[in-house]
Amino acid sequence: MWKRIDHQLKIRAGDGPQAGQFKELGPGREPAVPHPLSLSEFQTVPVFEDISQHVKEVGDQLVKKVNAIFQLDITKDGKTVHQWTIDLKNGSGDTYLGPARLPADTIFTIPEPVFMELILGKMNPQKAFLAGKFKVSGKVLLGQKLERVFKDWAKW
Repeated sequence: MWKRIDHQLKIRAGDGPQAGQFKELGPGREPAVPHPLSLSEFQTVPVFEDISQHVKEVGDQLVKKVNAIFQLDITKDGKTVHQWTIDLKNGSGDTYLGPARLPADTIFTIPEPVFMELILGKMNPQKAFLAGKFKVSGKVLLGQKLERVFKDWAKW
């Protein structure tokens, strides 16, 4: 990628870039979400795929009960490795990889091991949040509705 470091006020026909007018920039930033092929190494992927199937089957009921969009930023070593969205506000609900297409009501930033403990019922979500194990932004109280969705999924 190139960036122009000086500017000519008037450009005439035949004028081209002079030596030293451009400097080479380093590579662009890496995306927060890795390429889908690398997702197989994460424990959360099969869980979200299963939750997605559950939402497809009972999404209409969940949309009526929950009426919210949740974005879960799964982290590893402090960096977001992938994002999942659980949309229980529009249509018959949807779960998909990537950031929320519409503004999320609640965003969870959570390390993968903590998420797995929460989803398996080994950790209390309220205690984990108060202990600083994960972060929540947006409408924090909607997290309780998401907890019920996960419990219903576990029974399913």
